Amino acid sequence: MTNHPFHCRRRLLLGIVLLPVAGFARTAAPIVVTPPALPEVQVWKEPTCGCCKDWVAHLEANGFKVVVNMGGTDAARARLGIPQSMASCHTALVGGYAIEGHVPAREIKRLLREKPVAIGLAAPGMPIGAPGMDTAGYGGKKNPYDVILVAKGGGGTVYQSYKGS
Repeated sequence: MTNHPFHCRRRLLLGIVLLPVAGFARTAAPIVVTPPALPEVQVWKEPTCGCCKDWVAHLEANGFKVVVNMGGTDAARARLGIPQSMASCHTALVGGYAIEGHVPAREIKRLLREKPVAIGLAAPGMPIGAPGMDTAGYGGKKNPYDVILVAKGGGGTVYQSYKGS
């Protein structure tokens, strides 16, 4: 190919057009999408309860910031609208929802994503194998249990079932 003025001009124009694109490709920073921070969890537990601290550790390991209030569990449960029939050993509040008992962090995150019209979630009783009730002292045993979506007015429906082992 010769250095004919037409070829030189064409290369120059092409270079001018591509220069900004080439410069952008070298200097553009990658776009990083950060998921929104999880809301703080307020927990009410009694000082003598050991499984509650294990449930709090489960939440923290799953990205939640937790503030623990000693005592006042029954009052918090009543104030938040959790029926006594769904009671457990601790009560929490997160993102405007009540959480009763050993509800897995996975279901709390789902609740916060889906935002149903409800009081919150409950894992009634103290199901062995649920987060906080799954320490070595239970020997790996897991009982089946349901996480209940607590409706306004006190009724509930199964939100998620967990099988035992």
